[in-house]
Amino acid sequence: MPLAALVSIMHRISGLFLFLMLPFILFLLDSSLLSEGTFAYLKGFTSGWFVKLVILALSWAYLHHFCAGIRHLIMDNHIGLDKDSARKSSATVLVISIALMILVALKLFGAF
Repeated sequence: MPLAALVSIMHRISGLFLFLMLPFILFLLDSSLLSEGTFAYLKGFTSGWFVKLVILALSWAYLHHFCAGIRHLIMDNHIGLDKDSARKSSATVLVISIALMILVALKLFGAF
């Protein structure tokens, strides 16, 4: 499978994942804004490793979807449509989104 196809499929999957998780994200945001007590409870809830993995997956989905979306906006302007440019831009999207996800993971799991 070409790299551009893989990035396109991952763009769709990340968008679907973000869409499906949006009610959960909004619920957490709403709950965290109710009071200091609920904020402290949710802060404790999000300190678990499984919840951190879910947050990391959401972060990856957002970062990949954002990077791939910028790639699509550039392609909408008829830039980078040839095979070689598409392969390079796909690789760039993957490298940037993975690098950003690694930074988020390091921050999330307390490396800095």
